[in-house]
Amino acid sequence: MNRDDIIGGMVIFIFGAVTTFLSLRMPIGNFRMPGTGMFPLLLGILLMVLSTLFILNLFFKNKKIELREKWFCLSELFPAQLILFFGAMVLATAFFKQLGYPLFSFLLMITLLRILGTKNWGFIFLLSLVTGLVSYFLFVQWLKIPLPKGWLGL
Repeated sequence: MNRDDIIGGMVIFIFGAVTTFLSLRMPIGNFRMPGTGMFPLLLGILLMVLSTLFILNLFFKNKKIELREKWFCLSELFPAQLILFFGAMVLATAFFKQLGYPLFSFLLMITLLRILGTKNWGFIFLLSLVTGLVSYFLFVQWLKIPLPKGWLGL
């Protein structure tokens, strides 16, 4: 049981409680017509439940699991990945209007998946294509959000 983990869980619980308390000052509405306080209320409750489960898991964990590698990977590649990721986001933002949303999302997914270490090009291409198409139909076709069309005109 790590003291820092318990403190972190308690901080998240307090943040959830404050969020819940402050959201009750706004109109909640109902699920058919949610008010401005509905989303913060649900988010605050979710934070409190998850942090409680996290803290209980720390107390009732029977066996100690030692991590051989930390999930955030402090290897030599991490700074390079971070710089490449940031550079890809900057370039994507710069060329968003020229490329248009469909091509932008497709190329950005390919780039980010490759930077983050996915090796299989078939998987990268398929996931990027599906992500681009689903997000295009969700935002442009279904929600009617006006996004840049670019030179493809989609």
